[in-house]
Amino acid sequence: MQSRVVFVVWLALCALALPAYGQPADALKKAQTAFDQAQLDYLQGKYDEAARGFQDAYGARQFPQFLYNAGASFHMKGKTASDPVAYQSAVDAYHKYLAADPQAADKDKVEKVIKVLEDEIKRLKDQPPVAAPPPGDPTATPGTGAVAVAPAPSQEVQQLGDVKPRGLVVIESEPSNATIYVDDKRKGSFATTPWSGTLEGDHKIIIEKRGYTVVEKTISADPTKLFVLFGAMSQQSFLGWVEITSNVPGADIFIDDKAIGAVGRTPLSQNIKPGKHTFWISAEGYDEYQQDIEVIANEVTPIKAPLKGSPVGKLNVTGLGIEDATISVDGKVLCERGPCLKGLQQGEHTITVTRPDFKTYARRVTIQAKTETQIRITLAPTPSRGDAIVAYVLAGGFGGAGIFLGLQANKYRDDLRKEIAAGSPPPDSNDPRFNKGKIFAIAADSAFVIAGITALTGVYYTFREKGAPSTGLIDVRALALRPEIGPGYAGLGMGVSW
Repeated sequence: MQSRVVFVVWLALCALALPAYGQPADALKKAQTAFDQAQLDYLQGKYDEAARGFQDAYGARQFPQFLYNAGASFHMKGKTASDPVAYQSAVDAYHKYLAADPQAADKDKVEKVIKVLEDEIKRLKDQPPVAAPPPGDPTATPGTGAVAVAPAPSQEVQQLGDVKPRGLVVIESEPSNATIYVDDKRKGSFATTPWSGTLEGDHKIIIEKRGYTVVEKTISADPTKLFVLFGAMSQQSFLGWVEITSNVPGADIFIDDKAIGAVGRTPLSQNIKPGKHTFWISAEGYDEYQQDIEVIANEVTPIKAPLKGSPVGKLNVTGLGIEDATISVDGKVLCERGPCLKGLQQGEHTITVTRPDFKTYARRVTIQAKTETQIRITLAPTPSRGDAIVAYVLAGGFGGAGIFLGLQANKYRDDLRKEIAAGSPPPDSNDPRFNKGKIFAIAADSAFVIAGITALTGVYYTFREKGAPSTGLIDVRALALRPEIGPGYAGLGMGVSW
């Protein structure tokens, strides 16, 4: 008798449990049907029906975006008819949306919309409708047989533009609490199932959970529709599970064959076939870590990589004409052509930028970890050395003239010496050759002096710094990327400080 009672109770529990499995799917189907009809009503300008449809969708599945869409429908009705009642319904729906999703990415924007609509409600209540003459009676006096016309929306309301309902992407899995990756596992985990939020365009969705087959599907997210992706994952007891971490988050992970590229970044957990595998974990500025390990079916294999080295910062060299320049760091070529974005170990480095026919830019900078040091280069053209060339030519001319004049002076001197050596009487002091020889000798010395001065001037022109130097504007930014996931959004957030 006791066993019969237990059996009856067990059957009753099963009967109660069976519908429960179908409830989430049925509710989601009901939500999608209501959503699709609401979108159609919105496009046809049936804003009341659209708002009710989105509210029905929210009643079936509590996705905050449905409340936003209801608010958008009331918002557009209020704008079209300058209806303060519709505006108030929009404000109430927007408030419910923010209460359902306190971390909404558009929280500030929605709060601004609420403030504008509240001001519009007050304005409409304080301003009576404008009386317009009946059609076809341009001479009629306003207020006599006139038709009441609602005032036009305020400038603030018009600046908000038309509000459109948002689409929604829902990703669920059986079993739940599976890891979701979008497009590439190297970007890191996106969220866990169940997840709902906004995506646009084509994306590859990867759903993974320990001991279950991996689900990979490509979706085309439409910003105006409700898209549901359900991943049914079958259990696979023959697979192993690896959990890969490192002391440097975001390190690249390679498995078995580095040629195929990184399969993800630390931390990473995933299924893997049992057997011997080789793992490499690497990050800029750190020595690569390698480990051969035996993965056992249905067991967890932890891999912890203690990377040794120092963190790196980014050097970003840009500027007009930088594509023809060579960028070197500490005497070694970093980029044969610009622009150049590379990781450098933290510390002081000498940056040199060279380009033919332009002045070299050299600067010693300090690279900090987790920062990007941007240098915008302005290379100054190398000035012409034409003045130096002119000086050398003149020096050569004066030098040549000095030699010629000196030879002439020596000729007169030699002629006089020959006559004396031949026994001729000494030449008279008034002999014109004496004066000519002196004149040529003085002229030769003067030419040599001028040639020397001109040559020194040419040397000065050759080595002097002429024109403006090449310059660089340095801008250091601290960048921090962090994953952000909320009920209605997911992605990466960036913090920037100067």
